Amino acid sequence: MGAGTEPDGSSRSDEEWERFLRESVAGAADAPKEPSARARDVAKRLRTEPGRGQQGWRTYTPAPPNRRTGWYVVGLLASLVLLVVALVPGRIVDLFTGDATDSPPLAGESARPTAAPPAEAARRPTTNKPFRGSPAEKWADGAAGITVPDAAAVGWMSAAEVERALVLSRDFLVASGLDRGVLRGERPEKAIALINPHQKDVQELLKSAFRTPSEKNDPLLLFSRFQPSRIHLVGDIVKTRGLLTYREGEQGALQVTADVTFVYPVTRADTGDDEIVRTIVRRELVLSWDDPDKVLTEPGTFSIVSYAYDMTNGGCGAPTGYFDPPFGTDRGAVETGTEIDPYDRSAPVRQGGSSEDGCDRATRS
Repeated sequence: MGAGTEPDGSSRSDEEWERFLRESVAGAADAPKEPSARARDVAKRLRTEPGRGQQGWRTYTPAPPNRRTGWYVVGLLASLVLLVVALVPGRIVDLFTGDATDSPPLAGESARPTAAPPAEAARRPTTNKPFRGSPAEKWADGAAGITVPDAAAVGWMSAAEVERALVLSRDFLVASGLDRGVLRGERPEKAIALINPHQKDVQELLKSAFRTPSEKNDPLLLFSRFQPSRIHLVGDIVKTRGLLTYREGEQGALQVTADVTFVYPVTRADTGDDEIVRTIVRRELVLSWDDPDKVLTEPGTFSIVSYAYDMTNGGCGAPTGYFDPPFGTDRGAVETGTEIDPYDRSAPVRQGGSSEDGCDRATRS
C-alpha cells in the first residue's frame, strides 16, 4: 500500500495530511521519523500559500482607534495642566520667562570683588519675590551671606580666641542689621552689649542717638531701623553679601574689618499700595579686640575703631533715627545727588548716604 493511499485505494486529502503531520510531530517526540515525499510537499505548500496555516499575530488586523478614548486622554491631560497652573501659577510663569529662583545662591565672597555684578533683566518685585530683578536675588539670606574666614593666632590671641572673636563680630552684624526687633525700631540691646562699655566716644553716641538723633549722633551710623508706623518689611528675609577680614592691630590687638551690604525690601504701612522699594545699606566697621592687659575693656567686647555706611533709598532730610525710603514720585524729587550702583562692592565704602548736592540716586535698586 503506497504512501497517502487508504486501504480502499482512495487518496488522502491535503487537510487530512496536514492533520496527520501535526499529530505525527506531537506524538513522535521520542521516535522521530523522516516524513514521506507527500508529507514534505504538503508542508511546503502550507508555508507558501497565503492565508494557509498562518495563525496568531501574523494574521491579526488591529481594530481602528477609538476616537472617544483619544479625546478622553487629551481632556485628562489638559485638566492636569490647568490644575498645576491653578496651584502654582508663579512657578509656571517663571519656567517660561526664565525667572525661576531654585538655583543656589552665589558662593560667599573671599575677597573684595573687582567689578560690579552684571545687569539683571528689568522685572518688577512682588511680595512673594521682593528681590526680583536685582543682583540680591542670587545673594544668600541673612547671616549666611557674611563670610567668616578661617582663624589663626594673632597678637595676644590664640587661634581659638580669634575664632570666637570672629563669630562675635558676625553676631554684632546680625544683631545690628538683621534682628527683626531692631529693624522694627527697637533698641539694639544685644548689639550694644558687645561694644566695650569703657569706650567713651561710642557710649556718648549711644546715649543721645536714640533720644535726639542728629547728623553726628545718628543710630543709623551703626544700626538699621525702620519706623513701623510708616514702613513695613516685606517677608522675613534680608539679603546680604560681604565678609570679615582680620589682622594684627595696635598693641597686639586683633583688628577685624567687616564690609557687608544689606538689602531691605519694604512697603508703605499706611496705604494699600503694593509698591516695593529696596533700601540698600553697605556698612564697613573696624573692630578692635584689645588685650585687657593693655587697654581697659571687658571680656567678650570690642572697641569700634571706625564706622562708615553708604545708603540708597533710605530717605533724606534731617535725621530721625530711622530709614525713611521714598515711594512713587517722591523718589525722583529727593534723589538729586550722585548716581551710584548700590550693588557695586568693588570700590571702598563712602561715608554717609548723601552728598552736598542732595541724596544719592541708585542706578539700580
